[in-house]
Amino acid sequence: MARKKSTVLTDAELRVMEVLWTQGRASVAEVTDAIHPAIAYTTVLTTLRILEKKGHVRHEAAGRAFLYSPAIEREAAAQSALSGVVAKFFGNNSGALALRLIESERPSDEELARLRSLIERYEEQP
Repeated sequence: MARKKSTVLTDAELRVMEVLWTQGRASVAEVTDAIHPAIAYTTVLTTLRILEKKGHVRHEAAGRAFLYSPAIEREAAAQSALSGVVAKFFGNNSGALALRLIESERPSDEELARLRSLIERYEEQP
């Protein structure tokens, strides 16, 4: 049975995407130079090819090199990762995740105010 394509970024893919989100577009060499601690040029190239197959990056020719740019926004990648965590560990119950996070560390006063506002809004809805 074929393995299902993952939409969630691996740690290595995320490191490459962080460079592209910051720079907008970059060559393999530029991505390699921007990643610390350093990883090999060939590893960056392979990772970019995988990201392109997943639909996360696109490339355009620039002379003899390719320039890669993000095809997804950081927010979309974060939402995908979060959805995966909620599905895997919390039975698709985002409220359970929210409670776990709040129980594990006291929110700031600003975060508490925002939580109160959200609770009030949800209580007003039918």
